[in-house]
Amino acid sequence: MGKANRKGSAVPLLCTVGALLALLVPVEPTRAPDCGGILTPLGLNYLAEISKPHAEVALRRDLMAQRASDLFLGSMDPSRCKAPIPQTLGQEQHVAPYIHVSSSRSRISSVKVVDLRLSLIPEAGLRLGIKVELRIAPLHAVPMPVRIFIQADLHVDMGPDGNLQLLTSACRPTVQAQNIREAESKSFRSILDNEVNVDKLCLDVSKLLLLPNEQLMSLTAPFPITPSCQLQYLPLAAPVFSKQGIALSLQTIFQVAGAAVPVPVSPVPFSMPELASTSTSHLILALSEHFYSSLYFTLERAGAFNMTIPSMLTTATLALKIPQVGSLYHEDLPIMLSAALRSSPRVVLEEGRAALRLFLTVHIGAGSPDFQSFLSVNADVTAGLQLSVFDTRMMISTAVIEDAELSLAASNVGLVPAALLEELFLAPVCQQVPAWMDDVLREGVHLPHLSLFTYTDVRVVIHKDYILVPCNLKLQSSMA
Repeated sequence: MGKANRKGSAVPLLCTVGALLALLVPVEPTRAPDCGGILTPLGLNYLAEISKPHAEVALRRDLMAQRASDLFLGSMDPSRCKAPIPQTLGQEQHVAPYIHVSSSRSRISSVKVVDLRLSLIPEAGLRLGIKVELRIAPLHAVPMPVRIFIQADLHVDMGPDGNLQLLTSACRPTVQAQNIREAESKSFRSILDNEVNVDKLCLDVSKLLLLPNEQLMSLTAPFPITPSCQLQYLPLAAPVFSKQGIALSLQTIFQVAGAAVPVPVSPVPFSMPELASTSTSHLILALSEHFYSSLYFTLERAGAFNMTIPSMLTTATLALKIPQVGSLYHEDLPIMLSAALRSSPRVVLEEGRAALRLFLTVHIGAGSPDFQSFLSVNADVTAGLQLSVFDTRMMISTAVIEDAELSLAASNVGLVPAALLEELFLAPVCQQVPAWMDDVLREGVHLPHLSLFTYTDVRVVIHKDYILVPCNLKLQSSMA
């Protein structure tokens, strides 16, 4: 009986210990997309176009580079050297190794990429097609034109580090002579075998594109928002290939002082919106309402919206409207307003309109540097947002206060009617709050992008619950 009681008493203890241990286990953040983008077929064509000169340089380097086997140490026999061996009087003769270049070696005299294309393979990946023209010049002979065709199937996987990687699924190279007689000659085939190692070209065919894996890694780099805040875009899975293009869903990680901020979970899961069958833009970015609310939530956590608002009022002028103020201050002091968010800000997206809702508590007082508040006011402010894109950053400005409501929160100077609060304090709140918000985000917010590219021909289209940013890609001038 006693043993049974001891066992029974141990059960609650084990449950308590288990609950405590569960609290010690780090909680994984919810993995859900809040933004993303679609690279359209036109964007894919642009990437192929700018990769063409890069591919030509890479192929020229690989095909025209002198092979190490063509340079070798000559014999110590001076008869191998047609030039006389220099001798110095009074010194013992030394024969230096003579570098002999094979005279039978042909040379690739030119390499030209005449065509490079990228096409979509729905639900699979990409197809890379390259057409290259070579001219091979045998010794004492007219250069021979040769064509190389490379067709490779590529796909994108997510590596263990969370970065995306462009990989080769299959590669099929072929070599053709432009002259039928040359193509059928044994000497021509021998020259080709010596000069062009087509299988080697397939070992890393993706390098013929413009630094694809380096660019994919740059997508996940952290970007600053303010000196203490930054964001990072992380892919949740490999992209989806369809006739519309390449769609990638991203989750934004917001950080304050290097630590991830646990932003509230979106009540509505975000998915990439369906696009029209054809698009005239290279890329279409999509950012959810939750993305913007999380941005302002992070700035709130960093204290970026703790504002000091100047006022034209003094204790003497305020005492004319609120007599009890005169009993608190016997000298005339400037009135100051100190505002902070009492609840998380919220961004609301509707068709053609973006708005920011702020829920502030404004403390009104006097004295500097020893500020003492005698009145607290709740200010619920709705501000219209203007969105634009510069380079790869979204610029967010507070256009105008659309609605503002003040109500008394606490008072040491008696009851103050709402109408009087608005008469005294609404103007400085409506003037200074937008200016403060604009200053916090004056550098803009980095959009998902690859490091070598900037955005041009940008439009910002506001829909209910999300924003679309159709744009074209432009290779930065330093790389072009």
